[in-house]
Amino acid sequence: MKLSIIIPIFNEQKTVEELITKVLEVSLPRGVKKEIVVVNDGSTDSTLKILQKIKGNIKIINHEKNQGKGAAIRTGIKHSSGDLFIIQDADLEYNPSDYKKLLIPILTNNAQVVYGTRLVNYPLKIWGKDKTVMPVHLIANKFLTGFTNLVYRSHLTDMETCYKLLTRNLLEKLSLKSEKFDFEPEVTAKILRLNIPIVEVPITVKPRTYKEGKKIGYKDGIAAIWTLIKYRFIN
Repeated sequence: MKLSIIIPIFNEQKTVEELITKVLEVSLPRGVKKEIVVVNDGSTDSTLKILQKIKGNIKIINHEKNQGKGAAIRTGIKHSSGDLFIIQDADLEYNPSDYKKLLIPILTNNAQVVYGTRLVNYPLKIWGKDKTVMPVHLIANKFLTGFTNLVYRSHLTDMETCYKLLTRNLLEKLSLKSEKFDFEPEVTAKILRLNIPIVEVPITVKPRTYKEGKKIGYKDGIAAIWTLIKYRFIN
């Protein structure tokens, strides 16, 4: 069995080398091989140069112009050959060591899709030493997840999570069209419309700020709401 790790990248020169190194070094359960497909989505900084210097078994696909996360993911899928697929952001918010936990429901219970949920053990704290990084972003994530549950009668805890692990058989049924951050609500909506259970597994996360390079904004939240509504009725 092969796990294709799709890494869409846009202007991540500060984190890309460390992230790719972690993905290269992470161990998977016995019998699961690793395929790393990196899509440089028209980066204008030193991201591509850094990628080209990294030693290791990775496949690099280059977009001449920035097309968006969804487009980069679709490109990565086209150039992948795995039985399973997972999306990995190029920052350091998510820890590749969580792959093992996400794979367990696939390998032991024949699940078709597993989400890594950040929000089960991520309380909202407005002040103090352990105050929440970007609390508005956390509230927005909870709102979008709640809206998903309302529209699709689901029980998710983290719709917007990056860590979405899917089987190839399921992925081929979804006919993904997203160009930007609307990938997250689109893939979720289409899975839920097929009445396929989404298994959630708690993961660790270290949120970064806009100063540190975070890119998603309020316009993407509005787009997510529209995407969830749209795909409730069409494919």
